[in-house]
Amino acid sequence: MSLTAHIDIHPPVAEALAGGRAVVALESTIITHGMPWPQNDEMAAEVEAIIAEGGAVPATIAVIDGRLKIGLSEGERQALAQRKDAMKLSRADLAFAVAEGRSGGTTVAATMMAAHLAGIAVFATGGIGGVHKGAETNFDISADLDELARTPVIVVSAGAKAILDVPKTLEVLETRGVPVVGFGTDVMPAFWSRGSSLPAPLRLDTPEAIARFQKTRAALQIGGGMLVANPVPQEDEIAAPEMEGFIARAQADAVAEGVTGKAVTPFLLARILEITDGRSLKTNTALVKNNARLAARIARALSAQDG
Repeated sequence: MSLTAHIDIHPPVAEALAGGRAVVALESTIITHGMPWPQNDEMAAEVEAIIAEGGAVPATIAVIDGRLKIGLSEGERQALAQRKDAMKLSRADLAFAVAEGRSGGTTVAATMMAAHLAGIAVFATGGIGGVHKGAETNFDISADLDELARTPVIVVSAGAKAILDVPKTLEVLETRGVPVVGFGTDVMPAFWSRGSSLPAPLRLDTPEAIARFQKTRAALQIGGGMLVANPVPQEDEIAAPEMEGFIARAQADAVAEGVTGKAVTPFLLARILEITDGRSLKTNTALVKNNARLAARIARALSAQDG
């Protein structure tokens, strides 16, 4: 059975891919599980516009009524943003949603899979999943890490989400052979904060250098993806010491309420939004837009080097 039996590529995305032009993939859990309507659709539209302004074609990825969509029309995006039954899809259940005619937002892992199937090499997100605190007893480790190890897509993020055990997340990425590149920084960004106490394993300062690095990895037949850690703009950050207090309170609440599995991240993000009186959402929005800008530049650099 061909891929077209399950996949719809939005015409502008298909045209760009056929012409060797820059394309940037976008996840859709930020639409289905990240924000309420209509802010979720407004933000998604703004991020798509930023990518287009940066000279690349945006491809928001989702499953709608059993079809894996590589790029959404405005109507499809708005309908998805209002659905109440959307699943949160990763590697384990992406095909389930397709087979059963369901709809859902794609996580980092599922978006990487779909992007690679379509031939898209760059993906912009907010922050990746990783090793949750307490993983030594609950084994709660995101599928995003294994996906980065196996799927050759450049993922532009503001680092791992700061609600995670970031040192353990970096250790797992190192073990899996995933390069973690600080963009213009020697320290790891901490999602809402520009810096952390952790050094960035690698540093590159231009989109062209990132594109060249990934092409060299491919030429040497080194599989898997790359994580680009892009600090949130200084004017938008919440300083790390302040943020650590907010995160600790939210995590204590999650434990008290018995929240586990896939529900942990949405719970923590929602609780932090309450604790910070909305500041975390403003920072989250800023970092996603910042990552989209960089991803468009990297996609253009890859396209130029192909030429």
